Amino acid sequence: MSQTVGDFILARLRAWGVEHVFGYPGDGINGLLAAWGRADNRPRFIQTRHEEMAAFAAVGYAKFTGKVGVCAATSGPGAIHLLNGLYDAKLDHVPVVAIVGQTNRSAMGGSYQQEVDLLSLFKDVASEYVQVVNVPEQLPNVLDRALRVALAERAPTCVILPADVQELDYSPPTHAFKMVPSSLGVRWPAVSPDDAGVRAAAELLNAGKKVAILAGQGARGARTELIEVADRLGAGVAKALLGKDVLPDDLPFVTGAIGLLGTRPSYELMRDCDTLLTVGSSFPYTQFLPDLHQARGVQIDIDARYIGMRYPYEINLVGDAAATLRALLPLLDRKEDRSWPETIEGNVARWWETVEREAHVEGKPINPMRLFWEASARLPDNTILAADSGSAANWYARDLRLRGDMRGSLSGTLATMGPGVPYGIGAKFGHPDRPVVVFEGDGAMQMNGLAELLTIARYWHEWADPRFVIAVLHNNDLNQVTWEMRAMQGAPKFTESQTLPEVSYADFARAVGLHGVAVDEPGQLGPAWDRALAADRPTILDVRTDPGFPPIPPHTTFERAKDTAEALLKGDENRRGIISAGLRTKVQELLPHRT
Repeated sequence: MSQTVGDFILARLRAWGVEHVFGYPGDGINGLLAAWGRADNRPRFIQTRHEEMAAFAAVGYAKFTGKVGVCAATSGPGAIHLLNGLYDAKLDHVPVVAIVGQTNRSAMGGSYQQEVDLLSLFKDVASEYVQVVNVPEQLPNVLDRALRVALAERAPTCVILPADVQELDYSPPTHAFKMVPSSLGVRWPAVSPDDAGVRAAAELLNAGKKVAILAGQGARGARTELIEVADRLGAGVAKALLGKDVLPDDLPFVTGAIGLLGTRPSYELMRDCDTLLTVGSSFPYTQFLPDLHQARGVQIDIDARYIGMRYPYEINLVGDAAATLRALLPLLDRKEDRSWPETIEGNVARWWETVEREAHVEGKPINPMRLFWEASARLPDNTILAADSGSAANWYARDLRLRGDMRGSLSGTLATMGPGVPYGIGAKFGHPDRPVVVFEGDGAMQMNGLAELLTIARYWHEWADPRFVIAVLHNNDLNQVTWEMRAMQGAPKFTESQTLPEVSYADFARAVGLHGVAVDEPGQLGPAWDRALAADRPTILDVRTDPGFPPIPPHTTFERAKDTAEALLKGDENRRGIISAGLRTKVQELLPHRT
């Protein structure tokens, strides 16, 4: 039997080492699906419940493996559904390739069923590379380029396959005019920085007395070097949200997250430093960095498009984070005055004491911070963590202590709802031997997570380690927006938009063959985590959390809302209806810890 274009596409993906394709079927990719049947399902087609979830799963797979994630969808509506997940990949700089169907070439321009101008649709989200395959001879080049560009640019790309092209006999490009042969694989260079630039950066850093380091996801492969540089400079290290897993939180000089969801010691680090070293981060919130004329700065980034942004750095070094820090180390003087690092370590220690106290403030029924605090002490050192957008992201950013080889991520830049569970699914297929934990608000769980429990139920038996825990913050409130309205608008809760319908997530889990644990008392949390992490199958922790705890950061964002909080405590008549008397008591308890 001759090889079709669909057969060749799958063979080429296998040759590139692609093992999983997350997708959903439709007649626009029937030629590919038939080829999958002939290929003994290699690479593995992982069926999610929705194309958007397929894209999110591909993003999670790519984030936690460092490999390219691949997703597939049919023409028209299937392709449209991919967009949100692909924008998540674009904004967080994640390599994902989308393979989408299209109506037959003969029908194009005829207002045919499911005919959508896919080149126009994808030209922004897949701006680095999007192409239609109109004849077999365009392959393998189009697919090879989509994979290479996705990896090189850390971006989503798209290959559009008309349905009739998928069924054509494959014929390779010839050695002829206007043919484009292609080849497999790529060897990536270690991008070394400019020597003179490194010397100038070392001089600047040596001159500083109070050095702060901001580390982002681009520093993930430079953990050892980052620790050595921080020790040499006596620096504190704040982490951008996507870089939360770059360094463990049990290092005494690691101040935790920075920014809207950040910690107080990170705020203090930036407020008081005289020198800033940014490594692998394009952190956008300038107001959380030192004042513009306060600190001298050095930036290190492998991508020249993001160098010199956000702050008036004096020296901008384009290079691999690990290679650049290794080049810097021999030129850095060890700071003999350790008063600055001692101050940082004191601030960090005090912060974790505050987090513990806040986590043990009584809730009705459960303080959400307690869920994260109890998890921190119990999670295995090789856990992969995902958090959904909303209040879960706040507690993940500030209250969860990463250690060992833990990995963690969320939708950092798009901040879209719904990727938490599919991120976990992608992580599980990338690392079936590691435990995965997802922190999910009940809004996101109802939006996307419940349906994807069916996907987990279908595939979990294949994973070497069956532990997949989804902790649902069950408060029947779209809590993040409720509190944003209170803090930023001075507006009371608008029930029609904010209140969620009641559902038992534990019962739903049990109904599809998973383990479900309902928790409605604080004392049950620790044992519930122990049961979930020892279970022989995926577990949903259905935790009744108190929506009255504000997921507002304990420094500048909090202080922007402080006038509202203090007005409430004083009984301001114009704002009295925003929160209850019980919540005013909680705010009063927490305020002293934030000063």
